[in-house]
Amino acid sequence: MSQEFIIYCDESIKKGRYFSNFYGGALIRSQDIDFVRTKLSHTKSELGFSGEVKFTKITENYVNKYIDLMNEFFKLIAQDMIKMRVMFTQNRHIPVGLTRAQTENAYFLLYYQFIKHAFGLQYSNQNDAATKIRIYLDQIPHTKEKANRFRHFIAALANNPQFRRARLEMEPDRITDVSSHDHVILQCVDIVLGCMQFRLNDMHLVKPPGQRVRAKRTRAKEKVYKAILYEIRSIHPNFNIGISTGDGGNIINRWAHPYRHWLFIPNDRQTDDSLSKRGKM
Repeated sequence: MSQEFIIYCDESIKKGRYFSNFYGGALIRSQDIDFVRTKLSHTKSELGFSGEVKFTKITENYVNKYIDLMNEFFKLIAQDMIKMRVMFTQNRHIPVGLTRAQTENAYFLLYYQFIKHAFGLQYSNQNDAATKIRIYLDQIPHTKEKANRFRHFIAALANNPQFRRARLEMEPDRITDVSSHDHVILQCVDIVLGCMQFRLNDMHLVKPPGQRVRAKRTRAKEKVYKAILYEIRSIHPNFNIGISTGDGGNIINRWAHPYRHWLFIPNDRQTDDSLSKRGKM
């Protein structure tokens, strides 16, 4: 019997102080999708959220509600009903030899790498049945023509030898951009992704000009980040958010792990340590 993987994808800041190009995704198996959607929607409603939840909306008044929502989201991750992945680049690794087309299409090329590698999809299928992939992308900030080309570009992953061996099927009409307002899973991805870029770029230390203390919103966002980190470390003890998650000597863990980070480092690169935290110090 065939199954389907549903992947919700989002992206955050393109350029940060130390880390950039944040991409995040949540994968849910078709047999779990109704339960996951219902559980998160019910939790959100019980907490009194009437509209869209987002990292940028976290305030002191709502911080505990955001923490409670993230606790529920990570319960589902810990149960492997959701697989969460975060990819980002580090500014100290500067790609070299890029063509103009590669630079202009960096958004799409990085998304392609994220979907191809972050979930370990090529290690996911341990039976003879085919698995269809459905991808919901947060609204693509490009023209309709570019977005359509991108869908076909992603769908071509089905021709990759490793994807064929895993019997993974991808079709352009199963890849679409959506409004996060209508998808609670995508909203949760936004919060996790926002917290990671917030902390990795030391935004938790920022003070308003002329002020001696941090803003209430900044402190509230840090509390949500710390709650998320606690949940991650209950899955991966001593988890380091700024590096790629190890596979423990078993490459299948790239699929099996419920939560992972991937620091994307270009093969052709120069290194400038002045762009790192240590270099800035």
